Amino acid sequence: MQKDNSAPSTPTSARARHRRRSNEFPADESKTNGHLLLVNDHNKYRSMWIRACSSLWMLGFFLLVIYLGHLYVLAMVVIIQIFMARELFNLLRKAHEDKHLPGFRLLNWHFYFTAMLFVYGRILSHRLVNTVTSDKIFYRLVSRLIKYQMVICYFSYIAGFMWFILTLKKKMYKYQFGQFAWTHMILIVVFTQSAFTVANIFEGIFWFLLPASLIAVNDVAAYFFGFFFGKTPLIKISPKKTWEGFIGASVATTISAFVLANIYGSFQWLTCPRKDLSTGWLHCDPGPLFKPEYYPLLPWLPSTEIAILPVQWHALWLGLFASIIAPFGGFFASGFKRAFKIKDFGDSIPGHGGLTDRMDCQMVMAVFAYIYHQSFVVPQDYTVETIMSEQPYFGRAANTVYEVRTDIAGENVRTELKFIQMHFEGDCNQNFLWMKGIVLTLFASPVMVGLDYSLRMSPA
Repeated sequence: MQKDNSAPSTPTSARARHRRRSNEFPADESKTNGHLLLVNDHNKYRSMWIRACSSLWMLGFFLLVIYLGHLYVLAMVVIIQIFMARELFNLLRKAHEDKHLPGFRLLNWHFYFTAMLFVYGRILSHRLVNTVTSDKIFYRLVSRLIKYQMVICYFSYIAGFMWFILTLKKKMYKYQFGQFAWTHMILIVVFTQSAFTVANIFEGIFWFLLPASLIAVNDVAAYFFGFFFGKTPLIKISPKKTWEGFIGASVATTISAFVLANIYGSFQWLTCPRKDLSTGWLHCDPGPLFKPEYYPLLPWLPSTEIAILPVQWHALWLGLFASIIAPFGGFFASGFKRAFKIKDFGDSIPGHGGLTDRMDCQMVMAVFAYIYHQSFVVPQDYTVETIMSEQPYFGRAANTVYEVRTDIAGENVRTELKFIQMHFEGDCNQNFLWMKGIVLTLFASPVMVGLDYSLRMSPA
């Protein structure tokens, strides 16, 4: 018989095989980026159809939530946060190690919901009080909960910390401390931006909807400009991004900002702030930002005028940020994914990846929108009437001053006003204290350990 000189077959055992996950990067994809441009992609029309269908579904759901109101928008943000945290938690999961650590995943979620209680408790406390003021029993109960909310959150965190220490196992210390650090990094990323997002919602859905819309417009415009005209790679860490897409999207986003601000600004449902947690229809004075000003279209024909809302000029700055700076949040996420050798954070949205892939630029934009609104839109000069109209935010002392206000005059008015302003400044500082606490408490030694350990745990 003739011997079989063929090479021995490669092992087929589970250990020898390495099956690429759906969100893992191909090995050769990081070597070059010219052939990855959309204009050279033979499957680009199929990919575009899948992305378009997913985008239309998301748009319909998003519009429905906006129509339902502030509380439903808040609920949507919370759900998105939970999915983002799930995707990020799973990024460094190792099934083999988790089998030997029963309850370790539950510990991660314990820290997550403790942080959620702390952050949202600080943001929504005064609105919750305004909602239940008509019922004395609920008012007392809520007041007690708000008073001891920080204590409850602190001891909940300490309980999780002790739980973590008691679950440490020999030969798994490195993995456990890496997961501990990774969990805290996730809490910083998710809750820092979400706090600003929720603040924008209650300042008026307009200040949440416009920035979010501009990011969506920028993503869509960059995709289509790159799809049809992209020739020049923009940045190595994101191979499919092109200069043509970036520039085209910048122009389209800036124009869209000016137009969308006019459309959104005409609806009181979007412009009125919500000062409680009710779901009723809102009616308010739109304020000077949302009252049209008329400009002559042609200087030599004064009769031809165009109506422009003052908020549209502010929208131009938001559009510029969304088109030039916010995309760097996406570039950061691209580099992060390449460090872990994955293509997407998840696969929950067909054609788009995971929710974290859609929120990378939104996180940067939400923070800027809040800072811009507080710095350049909210009036900084407070009159007696303005402060008294906002008195539910300033606590019991402000209520007392409000009651005796009718009995004072002249010099006493200025004295009481100064007292309220001091109380107001102290309350503002207290409202931002929770964010400093998150950064100082969570962004400590675990982060330094996690940065090193996370990269070591990435797939080879």
